[in-house]
Amino acid sequence: MGRIGVDLYPLATGVPLAEAETFGRFLGGSPANVAVAAARLGRRVALITRTGADPFGGYLRSELRGFGVDDRWVGEVAGLPTPLTFCEMFPPDRFPLYFYRLPKAPDLQIAADELDLDAVRAARVFWMTGTGLSEEPSREATLAALDARGAGAGAGVGAGTTVFDLDWRPMLWREKPGPYYERALARATVAVGNVEECQIATGESEPYAAARALLAAGVELAVVKRGPEGVLAVHRDGTVAQVAPVAVRVVNGLGAGDAFGGALVHGLLAGWPLAQVMRYANAAGAIVAGRLACSSAMPFAAEVEEVLGRAGGE
Repeated sequence: MGRIGVDLYPLATGVPLAEAETFGRFLGGSPANVAVAAARLGRRVALITRTGADPFGGYLRSELRGFGVDDRWVGEVAGLPTPLTFCEMFPPDRFPLYFYRLPKAPDLQIAADELDLDAVRAARVFWMTGTGLSEEPSREATLAALDARGAGAGAGVGAGTTVFDLDWRPMLWREKPGPYYERALARATVAVGNVEECQIATGESEPYAAARALLAAGVELAVVKRGPEGVLAVHRDGTVAQVAPVAVRVVNGLGAGDAFGGALVHGLLAGWPLAQVMRYANAAGAIVAGRLACSSAMPFAAEVEEVLGRAGGE
């Protein structure tokens, strides 16, 4: 549930937007990319979001269907344009984003009374993001969906998993996120974020301290993405998995976290041991970091398994 838009990326790396002459058009938005990533791995996936009532909105719905994502809960909002996102690509670690979501993004117009709460409850995994909490009526709708899922603490990770992608985008917030993140963490079973996002959510930037703070806030599993230092996952039962990164020549790092998310969902649904889930998700993220696009770059299972085989993983 959450953000969707059109990504317009220069077809060459190392070129500033002011000098770029050719662009590729792709389905974008972190939750939409996670949905595609999970679908590529064979999972049955649907997305709750909104687009503008315009040609770009039609393009996004068509892309979702083409990727195998159910678009029945993707509505249109008259009078608001479908968002566009531009990026500049300066590998290995600088990828500035430019969001065009004014006067307001349609995906922030999701209302609580429009939700199919029976479907939300029935999902084996429900994925939501911090951006969905940034503005009304999306905030109320996101919290209503979390309430429908039930309390996070004690619920366990597996069937009925609720994932909170911390997804901190400061340019999309007009107020401090703390109170809303706190409410969402109390209702989630899994929290996922990079070190900066964990600090926004908990005040802690050291990975182990951040993971412990996320567990204390109510989740069962805390996943701290550390970029070139790999990933740390800590479960409430004491299980810890610290996985080294997969070496890759970075082309565009923006979709790696979404590929990681889709693979994380896949591994949790499969019931794999925590370390195996993290290795698999890390490999999926590395594959996409080495490609230009985000959604269309999401790997299939055979590609992830090939990378794991080369790395000596499972």
